[in-house]
Amino acid sequence: MAKREIKFSLVYRDMWQSSGRYQPRVDQLVRVAPAIVDMGCFDRVETNGGAFEQVNLLYGENPNVSVRKWTAPFHKAGIQTHMLERGLNAIRMNPVPADVRELMFKVKKKQGTDIARSFCGLNDHRNLKLSIEFAKKGGMISQAALSITHSPVHTVDYYLKLVDQLVEYGTDEICLKDMAGVGRPTELGQIVAGIKKAHPEIKVQYHGHTGPGFSPASMLEVARAGADYLDVAVEPLSWGKVHPDVITIQQMMRADGFQVKDINMDAYMEVRRLTQEFIDDFLGYWINPTNSQMTSLLVGCGLPGGMMGSMMADLKGFQGAINAAQRAHGRPEMTLDTLMVKLFDEVEYVWPRLGYPPLVTPFSQYVKNTALMNLFNMLNDKPRWTTIDKDTWGMILGNMGKLPGELDPEIVALAKEKGMEFYTGNPQDMYPDELPKFRKMMDEEGWDYGEDDEELLNMAMFERQYRDYRSGIAKERFNKDLADMKAKAGAPIVVERPVVEMPKFKVEDYVERYPKATPVQCPVKGQLLWELDVDDISKAPVVGKKVKAGEVIGHVQTYYGIEDVVAAVDGLLVAVLGKQGDAVAKGEIIAFIQ
Repeated sequence: MAKREIKFSLVYRDMWQSSGRYQPRVDQLVRVAPAIVDMGCFDRVETNGGAFEQVNLLYGENPNVSVRKWTAPFHKAGIQTHMLERGLNAIRMNPVPADVRELMFKVKKKQGTDIARSFCGLNDHRNLKLSIEFAKKGGMISQAALSITHSPVHTVDYYLKLVDQLVEYGTDEICLKDMAGVGRPTELGQIVAGIKKAHPEIKVQYHGHTGPGFSPASMLEVARAGADYLDVAVEPLSWGKVHPDVITIQQMMRADGFQVKDINMDAYMEVRRLTQEFIDDFLGYWINPTNSQMTSLLVGCGLPGGMMGSMMADLKGFQGAINAAQRAHGRPEMTLDTLMVKLFDEVEYVWPRLGYPPLVTPFSQYVKNTALMNLFNMLNDKPRWTTIDKDTWGMILGNMGKLPGELDPEIVALAKEKGMEFYTGNPQDMYPDELPKFRKMMDEEGWDYGEDDEELLNMAMFERQYRDYRSGIAKERFNKDLADMKAKAGAPIVVERPVVEMPKFKVEDYVERYPKATPVQCPVKGQLLWELDVDDISKAPVVGKKVKAGEVIGHVQTYYGIEDVVAAVDGLLVAVLGKQGDAVAKGEIIAFIQ
C-alpha cells in the first residue's frame, strides 16, 4: 500500500538570502512565478519576510508592491505562500514593539501571505507567543519554528516541551528550522514522531540547509516519522550552503514509497534559466562563490553556511594583525586555513559558555564575533573575554530572551564586575508601543499611510531605510554600489563617479607598536565617517582621547544608512588607521584602544 503524500515548498526567498545580499526585483519575480506554478510540484512557496522587505527598500523599491504582485499568481493557482519572521525581531534584526508586530501580520495577510513562519533565535517561547496570537488574529496560519541545533541541552525532550508550549499558545503548525543543517537525522525523526504522537492535528514542515551534508538523510527521517512538508530549492541555487534540489528529494521520497507530485521538467528548466538570468543581471555580484560548496567543517562549529563568506572576510581583516603579533612573539605566521580551524575551535569553546544560543541570526554573529576577538586577544597574550560587544552583552544579560543553557560562572562574574544587571522579565516589555509616534512622523511629512497601513508599517519597521527609499537616496546608493561591483568584475560602468584613492595604513605596524591594544573592528562595509556632516577627509578622532566601553566613536555610511562604530573596552584611543571618507570593509581594523 502506498505511503501518505509528502508535499514540497519552494523556498525561493531563502535561496537568495542564503546565497547573497539581494532578492530579485518585482519585475523578475513576476516573470518567474508562472514557471514555478507550471512545475506542478509545489503546494507552497516562500515569498517574503526575513530579509525580503528590507532588501527591497535597500535598492530603492517598494516592498509592498513586490509582495502583492509576487504572491498573486500563486493564489490564483491555489498555492499557499509563506513568510519568515523572527518573533521579537519581526522582519528586522532588533526588537520590535508589540503594536508594530501586530500590524505586520495584518498587512502581510492583506498583501497575500498565507502562512507566518515565526522563530526565536533563542527558542524562548515567550518571544513567539505574540507572533502566534497576532498571526491568527490577522487571519494567517501560524507556523511556529524550532531553531534546530546540536548540543547537550538541545535534546529531543527539550524540543518536545517547547512544542507543547507553542501548541498551548495556539500555533497551527510546527517547522523544524535546521538553519545550519547540523541537526542529526535520527534525532530530527524522533522530534517529528514525538510531535505527531502528542499533537496529531499539527502539520510539520522541515527546513534544512545542505552545508554540512546531513539534510537529505534528515529529510528521509522526518518524512518517515510523519512530516507533511519539505522545503526544497532549484538550480542554480540549490545544494552548496543553500537547500537540497527538488528533483533529488522528489525521487528519494518516491523510491521510499511516498506519494509525490510529478515535476514538469520543461518548467523546471525555465525556472532554472530565469534564475541564472537574474544572477547574471545583477544579483550574482553579491553571491560568494564558496556558497556553492558544501563543507563538513560546519559540523563541529555548528555555524550556518551562509556565514562563511562574512567570516572569511573577518579573518582576512585580522590576518595581518595576528601575524604581526606572531612575529613580535617570535612565532610563525598563520595561513587563513590555520586561522579558520582555530576560529572554529574557539567557537566550540565559546558557544557552551555563552549558554548554547542556537547559531541562527543574530546569535550566530555574536558567538562568532566573541570567538574571533578571543582568538586575537589570546594570540596577543591577553585573556579570553577581554572584548565582548554590547549586542553580545545584551544576549548574555537576557534582554533578548532566556538562553537555553547556563552561562559559565566566569561570564556571570565578569558581568557583575562590570556592574551589569541580568534581566529575567518578558523581553517584549522592554520595548513600548511606537505606532502613534510613527503616525505623527508620517503626518508631519505629508505621507499617506498606504493601503491597509502598509506604508506606515514600513516606516515603523525600517525608519532609516524607508526614509532613504522615499528620498531616492537608496536607489542612488544601490546604483553606485552596482557600478562598483561591475567595475571590479570587468563589466562596463553604468554610473560613473570620481574615485579618490586614500593611502591605506598597515595594521601590522600598529600591532607591533601597540601589542597590548584592543582593535576596533569595522562593523560593516561602507564609507568611514569619524564625524557626521564633515567633508574634510583629514578629520579623525583625537589620538589619546579617553573612551568608554559602549561609546560611539565613529560611523560607517552603508548602502542602507549609518552604522555606529562602538568602543568595546575602556581606554585610550592610541591609533586611528583610516581617514574621514575612506572606503572600509566589514571586519577591517580601523583603530586601536589601549
